[in-house]
Amino acid sequence: MTVRLWGPGVAVPVAGAAPATTIALVRHGETDWNRERRIQGATDIPMNDRGRAQSRATAERLAGGCWDAVVTSPLSRSAETATIIADRLGLDEPDLLPALAERRHGTLEGLTTAERRRLETEAVPIEGLESRVSVVSRVVPALLGLAARHPGGAVVAVTHGGVIQSVLLHLWERASLPSGSVTNGSVHELRVSASGLELVASDAVAPVEATGS
Repeated sequence: MTVRLWGPGVAVPVAGAAPATTIALVRHGETDWNRERRIQGATDIPMNDRGRAQSRATAERLAGGCWDAVVTSPLSRSAETATIIADRLGLDEPDLLPALAERRHGTLEGLTTAERRRLETEAVPIEGLESRVSVVSRVVPALLGLAARHPGGAVVAVTHGGVIQSVLLHLWERASLPSGSVTNGSVHELRVSASGLELVASDAVAPVEATGS
């Protein structure tokens, strides 16, 4: 499925002669806040032991491929996941890519999902919440930049649930995904080519098309 690179009003060119590049978006391993279903956002919560086991399992899964580099969000839960993967793949220390940082959730950070739903029901203003459009507007250029630096190559990009969800929703042109669609340690394969940004495979389940009755 080849899709547009951007939403309305924003355009980014893709070099026509460059060979296709594979980018595997990987969600970091579990943290204690993930287990407690707390919203992390930009809060730097470290990975727990279960998350490290998930990261090792993902590294084993990726070891069947041929990868050129690993990059990561600067947040520690992502950076540790990336280091585990890079070590298993025999690659250099991951490069930090700030654009891959998690979606900022402002005053929601630290709250449980149940507490968030209550605030939304009460229509309480949420200060500091980054829009999904904003997330896509910083993440997609970073992915295109990776492709430009690794033409014809393959890169693992370790990031966060909110980032991956935003990219998938953009590609699928949907407003939401089922809860829990992007799990810790999941892999979502993209291809960047002259025709655009293409979703090749995803551990998440694509939203069902709405049908008329």
